[in-house]
Amino acid sequence: MSITLQVLHGDETGEELLVEALRVLDADVLGFQLELRHHDLSLENRRATQNRVVIEASHAMRETGYGLKAATITPEGQGDVGSPNAILRAEVGGTVILRTGRRIPGVIPIAGVSAPISVVRMAVGDAYGAKEWREGSGDGEVAFRTERISRSICREVAEFAFVHAARTRARVFGGPKYTVSPVYEGLLKEEMDAAAGRHPEVEYEPQLIDATYALLLNQGGDSLVIPTLNRDGDCMSDLVLGLFGSIAGAESVLIGFTGDSLTPSVVMAEAPHGTAPALRGKNLANPMAMILACASVLGLMPGDEARTASRAIYEAVFETVRHGTRTADLGGHALTDQFTDAVIEAVRGKLEVWGTLGVG
Repeated sequence: MSITLQVLHGDETGEELLVEALRVLDADVLGFQLELRHHDLSLENRRATQNRVVIEASHAMRETGYGLKAATITPEGQGDVGSPNAILRAEVGGTVILRTGRRIPGVIPIAGVSAPISVVRMAVGDAYGAKEWREGSGDGEVAFRTERISRSICREVAEFAFVHAARTRARVFGGPKYTVSPVYEGLLKEEMDAAAGRHPEVEYEPQLIDATYALLLNQGGDSLVIPTLNRDGDCMSDLVLGLFGSIAGAESVLIGFTGDSLTPSVVMAEAPHGTAPALRGKNLANPMAMILACASVLGLMPGDEARTASRAIYEAVFETVRHGTRTADLGGHALTDQFTDAVIEAVRGKLEVWGTLGVG
């Protein structure tokens, strides 16, 4: 079965790392062919097309279901093209963002964390895009903000959290501040409870968001999945990735759903880091997160070939680090392309051995 992957090119080092990661997806490495369709989301082209290229890439992902995106520049000036991520989320109907912190061999984590921690974050609504205004002046000036969430999106966040926890043998942990905000934040808590009823095989330990932050420091041995509101998840995912000592060992996945089936209809993976302009053209940046983004999107594609390739890439990346091939940010001396070369060799080896043994 032919699978089409929309490739969204970006800026500076983000683009360079995407090009490196695409080497891992070559048919000579994976043993099967992905159809790659390319879209130039560089700042220059977004300005030249007034974001038309972003809309076109979004529609292409909606049609074929899968995307891989490089880091892009978001200009700060008013009246400029703004954030392509915000447009992409809206256009593809992306409602959930998944980010997973993992222990990187040779990198000392904080607070003894060792098992993976996934944050399943609401991708739209809440504090983002809220209407804001001020009234009064001087010491009497008051600021207001009108936030909004919907039950359908809360259900998607909660359901995906439990499905992901079942797949990864993790515990669903945490939640919103539903005691202080039973009407607004309680909406997510109600859907978490309902999802727990649909998935009795998954261990469920709801916590208030402030307690979740505190308790993360003594949950080192447990794999966790944390469902969150948009603003909470933005903060929580930064903390979780930081606990593992580097943002390099994680990818970010945007997921959209269709209808009541809660089956993903759009999956777009990217590295959670920025464009690192200081490293541009130096062949020094770490491609781990971008390569892991490749693995994550493969893992959500249909068919045994894609899922086996996903597992091979995940294992190859971390084994490459464990065997001492590391870029400078992880205390090593490998160049960007050298790290990718080592991952490719490891992926090929795994797929060959697994094919010989009939496993994978």
